[in-house]
Amino acid sequence: MAGFLRKRESYRNEWKYYISLWEGELLKRRLLPFMDIDSNAQNGQYMIRSLYFDDYWNSSYEEKMMGVESRQKWRVRIYNYSDKRIRLERKKKSGSYIHKDSAPLSREEFERIMNGDYEFLLKSEHQLCREFYYDCMVRLYRPKVIVDYEREPLIRREGDVRITFDRDVRGGAFNYDIFDPLLPTENVLAPGRMVLEVKFTEMIPEMIKELLPLDGQEFSAISKYTLCYEKVFYRTDMLAGISKTNRRRKQ
Repeated sequence: MAGFLRKRESYRNEWKYYISLWEGELLKRRLLPFMDIDSNAQNGQYMIRSLYFDDYWNSSYEEKMMGVESRQKWRVRIYNYSDKRIRLERKKKSGSYIHKDSAPLSREEFERIMNGDYEFLLKSEHQLCREFYYDCMVRLYRPKVIVDYEREPLIRREGDVRITFDRDVRGGAFNYDIFDPLLPTENVLAPGRMVLEVKFTEMIPEMIKELLPLDGQEFSAISKYTLCYEKVFYRTDMLAGISKTNRRRKQ
């Protein structure tokens, strides 16, 4: 993390939990007197679709699986299948701390990336786009997995606290038309489960902290990207710890 800090990047705390839908509903009711619903949410929620990129060696996936302390992921993110707001994002993670950089993309720019035309990124006014150009050309970052989910976000300015409830997490690959609401995806969470994320910059007000965690929650270093990667590529059996290919050979 020392290398990150020398760049004076602002890192936030990030905690993640698997919780049941029932626990999520109960927690939302407990938190609402102390937090606000994100103004960007329509009827309290919005749909997030992210197209994740990985390099030739699948480093984002492999480093997560190996427990590498400091790592990064590239993605393009949209909301509610709309092209009105397209963001290129790089998420850096060091332990339980995260830092996110973001730059806008137009629909045309996104299509150029998908067609393998990266030259315009090098001329972008946004440094993040120029750095993405480097990773695409040198490390061969390419589209890998689509991650979909419905998010209900709560915020509190004190402590820059953001608590989100993510359900219906789904993964897809091979078809990267991110604006298609009918794009095929597969559910990756067990029935009746959701992901709770708690992000804050400095501190969590005590009145909110006392509500976390709920009984029965499972604190976990959850990665929606790796969950979806596993689902769509069947790379490994997470529970058995052996490849499914090897397992089939043994049968």
